Amino acid sequence: MTTPSPTPASLRRPGRDAIVIAHRGASADVPENTLPAFDAAWRDGARWVEADTQPTADGVAVILHDDDVDRTTTGSGPVGAHTAAALARLQIRGLPGARVPALADLLAMVRPDRAVLLEIKGVHSAAHLEHILAACRVSGHDERVVLQSFEIPVLQRLGVLAPARPLGLLVERLDPDPVDRCRALGVVAYNPEYPEVIDNPGVVAELRAAGIAVAVWTSDEPAEWAALTTAGVDAIITNTPAELLAWQRERAD
Repeated sequence: MTTPSPTPASLRRPGRDAIVIAHRGASADVPENTLPAFDAAWRDGARWVEADTQPTADGVAVILHDDDVDRTTTGSGPVGAHTAAALARLQIRGLPGARVPALADLLAMVRPDRAVLLEIKGVHSAAHLEHILAACRVSGHDERVVLQSFEIPVLQRLGVLAPARPLGLLVERLDPDPVDRCRALGVVAYNPEYPEVIDNPGVVAELRAAGIAVAVWTSDEPAEWAALTTAGVDAIITNTPAELLAWQRERAD
């Protein structure tokens, strides 16, 4: 008997409710971008987690949001000034015993019912991107990881290195023509800050009609969830995944 291939992770809304994506894990309750934060989000029922990756001095992809390590760890200085081994010796503030995870550590937690929306932060060389792509392949969960970035050069390089891979474009402000922008970059998801969609709800239907998913960031209030759900967004990235899931269940009753 052959084992069926894993189903590619999709950001397309499966029904009435938007997909819930846990921003840096269950980050309202557990320090962000840590393995316990991701585990908490998955245990709370979120299928997706969002995480941030950037390279160390020796080119290893690690899970950190800021350009430096000062806010979230016991260390100091730019992420890229530390080797992976040096980062592994730092502790996470507010979470005794926790360390900065490598991308491989996060991917090792993925299962068939889990998926990762991975933001590639800042400047990445082709070698850095090859490292990320290789880590996804080696994990055995390649099809359960969607890559996104604000950085146009990153998306363009990924389009060359992995032309079949689904990619998402992060934006703070809507483009004059979001559909054309997505087609030009070859991305399958357009991911704006949530107030942009609340103020311009019609853009969701335009993007979805063109086959482009819409995953908004980062919304934590029921009034926002209601407006975004009505607009038809495919996914809502939130710091409070358990609360959003509970809100969705209450609406279904």
